[in-house]
Amino acid sequence: MADSTEIREALVALSRELGAEHRGLAILGEGNVSAKLSDDTFLVKASGSSLGTLTDADVTECRSAPLLKMLDRNDLDDKAVDDELLASRVNDSAKKPSVEALFHAYLLSLPETNFVGHTHAIHINQILCSPRAADFATMKLFPDDIVCCGPASVFVPYTDPGLRLSQVIRKETTHYVEEMGFAPRVILLENHGIITLGRSPEAVKAAMFMAEKAAEIFVGAAALGGPRFLSQENIGRILGRPDEHYRRRMLKL
Repeated sequence: MADSTEIREALVALSRELGAEHRGLAILGEGNVSAKLSDDTFLVKASGSSLGTLTDADVTECRSAPLLKMLDRNDLDDKAVDDELLASRVNDSAKKPSVEALFHAYLLSLPETNFVGHTHAIHINQILCSPRAADFATMKLFPDDIVCCGPASVFVPYTDPGLRLSQVIRKETTHYVEEMGFAPRVILLENHGIITLGRSPEAVKAAMFMAEKAAEIFVGAAALGGPRFLSQENIGRILGRPDEHYRRRMLKL
């Protein structure tokens, strides 16, 4: 890992790319980003700040342990959650972290996960707000979708944002890791948005941008009587090809 200053700069740059207006991934205060500093602390976007205009002052350093402990509790109301979020700050004068810092703390504890991005992408949400959401999460349309986003995504049924959502994300992601043997690159939240994660900002962006491309193709294919999905045999073939492994390394995935 780089030093804390480099990580902070990389997180701000990632945020601005995800929040760029022309990408249609997030507007106003939508979405958030995070980066691992150590096993004990991480950086996360402050509540209410904009991805597209994020500054260093809009990034809050939090302790991981108290947030991870909250995921095992069911006795906290909204005010108690806010109080715990504020208490997790390393610097008491820093801005309040996003309530979604809870799932960021968990996801950054996964192997080879140093950066996380979350947006409310337009094309992806067209599908996540439709009856075809689970199909989009579990099926694949083309090889680059597999290379950048993995063989399948974690699918999280609509859940009230905040502590409960973070608990369900942990539950569904744990099932994915147990079944697949590795961490996901994409988590899809029904009627909400997308999370992408990886060891580098490039991995987060690759999965985010490719998932949005896949969603646009999905919607177009559905209008023409499809989509026509790749078989599991074809997905496995792409995952195992040596040239694709090389390409993943070159793309810092």
